[in-house]
Amino acid sequence: MRLLRSFRWLLLALFVTIVPLSSQAGVFISVGFAPPVLPVYVQPVCPQPGLMWTPGYWAYGDEGYYWVPGAWVPSPYVGALWTPGYWGWGNGLYMWHAGYWGPHVGYYGGVNYGFGYGGIGFAGGMWRGGFFAYNTAVMHVGGGGGWGNRTYVDNTIVERTTIINNNHVSYNGGPGGINHQPAPEERIAEHEQHVGPTSFQAQHENTFRNDHTAYAQVNGGHPQNAALSRPLAAENHPAPNGFQNHANPQTNARPMAENMNHGNPPTNPRPMAENVNHGNPPSNPRPMERTENMNHNPGQGNPHPAPAAHPAPHAESRPAPQGRPEEKREH
Repeated sequence: MRLLRSFRWLLLALFVTIVPLSSQAGVFISVGFAPPVLPVYVQPVCPQPGLMWTPGYWAYGDEGYYWVPGAWVPSPYVGALWTPGYWGWGNGLYMWHAGYWGPHVGYYGGVNYGFGYGGIGFAGGMWRGGFFAYNTAVMHVGGGGGWGNRTYVDNTIVERTTIINNNHVSYNGGPGGINHQPAPEERIAEHEQHVGPTSFQAQHENTFRNDHTAYAQVNGGHPQNAALSRPLAAENHPAPNGFQNHANPQTNARPMAENMNHGNPPTNPRPMAENVNHGNPPSNPRPMERTENMNHNPGQGNPHPAPAAHPAPHAESRPAPQGRPEEKREH
């Protein structure tokens, strides 16, 4: 048995040496230690209507984990919503699940990325027929004319779709990871027809993979460019077959999300949005909304953790994985 296991790992090591590292569709990345905590940052103002926010995330490259800044991205088709990628624990390793565009927001591990992505669905806005309306309770849009009825304020949906995580944990499952399993609606959305990241999103990720300062071992988990103010270029794709963009909300608001707060009543306003507003009008930039919400298994489980900006006391302690196990990438 030991011989068979050793042989399997030898084949895996050989496979990794010949497969290019990428987090795009078709290539899966597994790493033996957890990604750093999510940095706290201010969302850049949305410069014009029609752009969708894609939150920043930790990717994995030649020098370990590196930060891919959040960015405004034109929707590839009318009615498309972005489901962020996430790191999930399984079989002793952390595996990256890439994000995608689709008619509904699917499962992203319960990770509270902020700005409407509170861990369940999306509370940052909705499609109203042929245009997208922004929920300024959590989204920072520009002032001046041109917005018309493209903005509204809804704090209730933020409260219902928030997973508390004061320690900014960036992965699902495993030691100290977020404990949220896919809800039925999230499973359904996962099996809808999707469009992968646009070529400009892929280029955006690759740019920071080649940026030495984006790596956690260099910046200590506090990237200099946490979010970009300049939007990415547009790339149009046809809508999925049979998809019709109706005027009703496409926010994936789930009442069951109230049970996700584990004793924290929904009167605790929005996880990240709490830090985002604090009585300031939507025209004021908001710090990353996660600072007041997210409490699933607060331990970090990262042998090389990046220090959080304001670490919160741990509700429970779990043993972290020791050393830096092998990393594997599988097709």
